[in-house]
Amino acid sequence: QKEKFFNMKKNFLISTGGSGGHVIPAKILFEHLSKDANVIISSDKRGLKYLEKDIYQIHIIDTPKLNNIFFLPFSLIIIFFLIIKSFFLLKKRKIEEIFSIGGYMSLPIVIAARILRLKIYLIEPNQVLGRANKYFLNSCKRIFCYTDQVKNFPEIFKKKIVTIKPLVTQKIYKLSKSEKNNDKFSLLIVGGSQGANIFDKNLKDIIVSISKKKPIKVIQQTNEKNISILAEFYKKNQIENKIFSFDMNLAGKIQQADLCITRSGASTLAELSIMNTPFIAVPLPNSKDNHQLENANFYKDNDCCWIVEQKDFEEKVEDFIISILNNKNDYLNKKENLKKLNYQNTWINVNQKILKIINEN
Repeated sequence: QKEKFFNMKKNFLISTGGSGGHVIPAKILFEHLSKDANVIISSDKRGLKYLEKDIYQIHIIDTPKLNNIFFLPFSLIIIFFLIIKSFFLLKKRKIEEIFSIGGYMSLPIVIAARILRLKIYLIEPNQVLGRANKYFLNSCKRIFCYTDQVKNFPEIFKKKIVTIKPLVTQKIYKLSKSEKNNDKFSLLIVGGSQGANIFDKNLKDIIVSISKKKPIKVIQQTNEKNISILAEFYKKNQIENKIFSFDMNLAGKIQQADLCITRSGASTLAELSIMNTPFIAVPLPNSKDNHQLENANFYKDNDCCWIVEQKDFEEKVEDFIISILNNKNDYLNKKENLKKLNYQNTWINVNQKILKIINEN
């Protein structure tokens, strides 16, 4: 019988915004909490495109960036008023506990929660501690991480770490049990919510070259304007293809793929991992604190993926793919290691760990 964690429904707020890398974990956390609690979400305007208004109660806290010294005084004034707005939002909705997925977007909400002395939980999806999360470590009750070896994590606060398996939707756990049955080797290309111009510009000719040596199917993410151009290019070169723009249902695309070329956002790598799909990671070289490289290194250290640096991408990626197609042993070894990595990784296990921690006194 499932343990009951809440005698009565609590009121939670999840703070997120910005890119899909911040919003997707917030949506999954909502999925974990919403059956047992009343949950609302705060987001900046950028995050709204990833949030369905008919599913979530969304409150806009549109925090400005603090990276422009010239506009800094103006930005600080806006943040001051957003803290007041957040304060009254938390009071009005009788919020008892908040969750922040990190990023500067969370500053007003977390500061207001500190003033109200609410319980604050942080989520760190990356292998490097984010700057906003680092700033609020002193104030938070616990921080959920995917490893206890997060880079740049102050030793004094390590006792606050709760390790959980990466946050992915419940649907992915179900899809992960289905077998791939492709007549051609299927290559998925994913640039993430921010897109990846290098994949759009430089991969298509390489794929044509590969297709002359081995039959291959392409499932590629690109921007809206490029969909018909790319689809026509592959059709002209007699390559079976599915071209799409950023899709919240990435799991369905992963389920069809044998191999993925991807950026190294934490959410995408987690989904590939649980779906048992080996990948070639091409970390974004200018990601903050080089967190994309560290995300990829976590899987490489477990022999689950390959890494190609962006500067070497054009030169090396064709040989990489040909090598994988010709040498199935390395590929199958990566698949086996992904299975080991996700041993006993279930939705219920993650769900119960989160609920147990937030029910602590």
